[in-house]
Amino acid sequence: MTDAPAPPGRHDPPLPALALAEAGGPVAVAEQPKVTVYPVTFSGQAGEYFRIWIVNTALSVVTLGLYLPWARVRQRQYLYGHTWLDGQNFEYTANPVALLRGYLIVGAFFLAYLITGNLERLSWVAGSIAALFFVLYPWLVMKSLRFLAVSTMYRGLRFRHHGRAGGAYLTYGLANLAAVLTGGLALPWAWFMQRRYQVQNAAYGNARMTFRGDAGGFYVIALTGVALAVGGAVLLAVPLIALMALLGDQADLDLASTLPPAVLLGMGAAYLGFLLLYAVAWQYVRAATLRYVLNHVEVGGVVRTGATFSSARLTWIGVSNAAAQVLTLGLAVPWATIRRARYIAAGVQVRAIASLDDFAASQTPQEGALGEAATELLDINLGF
Repeated sequence: MTDAPAPPGRHDPPLPALALAEAGGPVAVAEQPKVTVYPVTFSGQAGEYFRIWIVNTALSVVTLGLYLPWARVRQRQYLYGHTWLDGQNFEYTANPVALLRGYLIVGAFFLAYLITGNLERLSWVAGSIAALFFVLYPWLVMKSLRFLAVSTMYRGLRFRHHGRAGGAYLTYGLANLAAVLTGGLALPWAWFMQRRYQVQNAAYGNARMTFRGDAGGFYVIALTGVALAVGGAVLLAVPLIALMALLGDQADLDLASTLPPAVLLGMGAAYLGFLLLYAVAWQYVRAATLRYVLNHVEVGGVVRTGATFSSARLTWIGVSNAAAQVLTLGLAVPWATIRRARYIAAGVQVRAIASLDDFAASQTPQEGALGEAATELLDINLGF
């Protein structure tokens, strides 16, 4: 009877040829593993997603927000269901009722914070709720990651997240505090710690994931984002200063009629310009971080993800999507969501030296939805 082959994630390194020869065994030249590349595709359509989104929005308004969990599940089921890898699509299986309980708890705290914050004699209650949120923030992130992972399936296997509270408080508590105390110098290190916590604790079936990136990659991303913002500010400031100087000369001639509206126009243009610079820099950081993380994820020692999409192109998509959503009063949200998902999927591949069917399932305990509700309602960005 022979032992069954080890599942992905538990491979032992092969013995060197010299060691085999000394042991009297046959000397064989190790064969290079065959690498199979699986492209990710996305088949969602803006029109279909718009119909789901508009119905969800209407029902959420009519039910005063009680329909939000069902809306969230329907939207994610559509996006996951149209994301394909090797002929199989992903699935989102969260229970809307579990999400509703989390939404109600978080919503009650948020409502109490708003009410007591406007009452002077109860302001200490609002302060206590805010302090409680900051204390629980890392724990809520951990619970959200666990819920999101266990609600995601592919080929009938669930993802899992094994993150512990201690790691969450280190990466989302102390790392963020270090970023604040260092005036932002430690912020890229905090990003690295947080992405590593997300990936290193994730698993597909019984195969754990590994993050092969380092803090240096995040410092490069941050410095590029700062360079974009500073360079853009300089380019914006030069014509603005020249305009102000010109207006100053004109003001000497006709101060009352020329200077005030011209100065207001210049200040408005500068404000919009700096908003655009911030949007470009932030969207670049998001795009480059996503690309970097996807290029440094390994699953079970036999699968690696890769991203070939352009960070600059994804930055443009992010900025133009935001502008379209503002100009259409939000009606372009479905189109923007599908547009971004389609571009990212077209630039993501999975390289494997084992069949994607070889992964084995593991026990997946139930996870509470409180953390997921908190990150959704309070708009906490987890970085992906």
